[in-house]
Amino acid sequence: MKIWLILGVLAILLLAAFLSVPFYYQGGSGGGEGGVMVRRAALGAKIRGLDPQDMGDTTSSSVGAKIFETLYTYAYLERPYKVIPMLADGMPEISEGGKKQTIRIKRGIYFADDPAFPEGKGRELTADDFIYAWKRMADLNNRSTNYSSIFQGYVEGLDGFRDYTATTRDVDYSRPVEGLNAPDPYTLEITLTKPHNFLLYWLAHLPTAPVAREVAERYGKDMVNHPVGTGPFILEGDYRSNRFSMVRNKNYREVKYPDRASPELEAMGLLKDAGQRLPFIDRIEWSIIEESQPHWLAFMAGEFDSAGIPKDNFDQVITSKKGLTAEMKAKGISLIKVEDPSIFYYGFNMNDPVVGKNKELRQAMSMAFDRETYIDTFLNGRGSIPVGPIPPMIPGYRPDKDNPYTRYDLDAARKLLAGAVKINGGPIPTLKLALPGNDTTSRQMGEFFRIQMQRLGLEVEVDYMTWPKFQDATKTRSHQLFALGWVADYPDAQNFLLLFYGPNRAPGPNSCNYSNPEFDALYEKAVALPDLDDRLPLYHRMEDIVIEDCPWLLSTYRVVYALYYDWLENYYPNDFIYGTMRFQKVEEDKRR
Repeated sequence: MKIWLILGVLAILLLAAFLSVPFYYQGGSGGGEGGVMVRRAALGAKIRGLDPQDMGDTTSSSVGAKIFETLYTYAYLERPYKVIPMLADGMPEISEGGKKQTIRIKRGIYFADDPAFPEGKGRELTADDFIYAWKRMADLNNRSTNYSSIFQGYVEGLDGFRDYTATTRDVDYSRPVEGLNAPDPYTLEITLTKPHNFLLYWLAHLPTAPVAREVAERYGKDMVNHPVGTGPFILEGDYRSNRFSMVRNKNYREVKYPDRASPELEAMGLLKDAGQRLPFIDRIEWSIIEESQPHWLAFMAGEFDSAGIPKDNFDQVITSKKGLTAEMKAKGISLIKVEDPSIFYYGFNMNDPVVGKNKELRQAMSMAFDRETYIDTFLNGRGSIPVGPIPPMIPGYRPDKDNPYTRYDLDAARKLLAGAVKINGGPIPTLKLALPGNDTTSRQMGEFFRIQMQRLGLEVEVDYMTWPKFQDATKTRSHQLFALGWVADYPDAQNFLLLFYGPNRAPGPNSCNYSNPEFDALYEKAVALPDLDDRLPLYHRMEDIVIEDCPWLLSTYRVVYALYYDWLENYYPNDFIYGTMRFQKVEEDKRR
């Protein structure tokens, strides 16, 4: 995750056509002899905060993953994806029965320098820093969206600690938790109530990153603005402004560029820097650019190293055979085209008395949404119509599955709406859609949805929000309808089905607040099975339940088109790592 990044971190639907991947570009004096290698990176939305325990969206994670690290990560260039140690010194030692896991911590890893430490010098990372971070995630006063999905019900005593935090604002983090112990500074012991088949994935997920107690206690709630980690970069400036920077962490340990890759990636020359010390970049300069055209024009002028393709420029760049035009190739631009393990949707707040209590209404709205036109209009065909919440590239995806509610059938939708009106006891009132973003494309998407529903016979009002405000609305269950997406944090369908598990309701990742006893029972049975082949039939039954209940109006599976100039090296998308910038570099002498 992005190993469990609520992608996750959560990807914004409106950005799919433009911000396909984070954008990195060289500027200033970088790369020359004796010079400093500088990147300038664009984000399509403002960052909500940089507290790792409450980090659950792709925008924040794109920055946070440069600062914070996790026990495990994914091999950058190996496919199929492979989990490898990062801060851990080896893979977990798992006891017979799977209820105790022992993880050794690498020695000689230091936090970045910060005034929170004595004399401002970052101290060495210890096992206690993980225990402290996970207690912070459990603390109800912090309102983390991640605890219910990662640890709830699994770690001995941690749920009890969570219950304790509900009784006080002055939480004692020295209070012991039976299942979290550090017998010495470099050993972490996790005792589970039951085997946790996905724990390794979670330990490669950014919200499980360690936090220094000194930092959290110095800054308190303002720690979101003072992130201090063990990663290759540190924050310089205020990320809440439209421009801020990051610089190389001088305390960063010796980490080498990988020496293994899948054959197809090795053939692309991605191993030429094998064994070289990371990172190559000295400085990152970030800009918040919420409109696609300014970014695109700068990219075409050679000011950016890479970019997605805005919908209005797609035909200028891509041929009818989905390749690059000769003009783009002549500029030294290359194209990477990959499927994305993601799903985009319009969610219904199942706690809402209108949409949440009326399945026929949700089904009618789903059948009234013309996905083919939507994908052609806003994504230039860079996507496909979903058959369910499990997307391509994830084991369990069923390409031949028939989903009647993702077929565009306005007549059938109107019949369902008539039944929905009876259930409601009268006409359906005007519905309200929360949509993140206020740029031209966002407003076009909002208007498209409004017109689609108007043709059905419904009125919809669109509320355009900033990304931070939108996230707060989903956490507090104050939305009625909302546009959102989920990008896989790890390669298992459970990462998508957990979005419908009742105990994960908001402020957890179940933003639609869906609850179905049959689904929950199947979920609990499935996650207890260690073998994927045994889980798949249960996954499919859960998916069928969700398809019928329609807590989501599924909109699209996405295909990513990424452009980059030939001076950007070691550049290749990784579905589960947000910290890929540490591997990349710019050859200044190749710039035009």
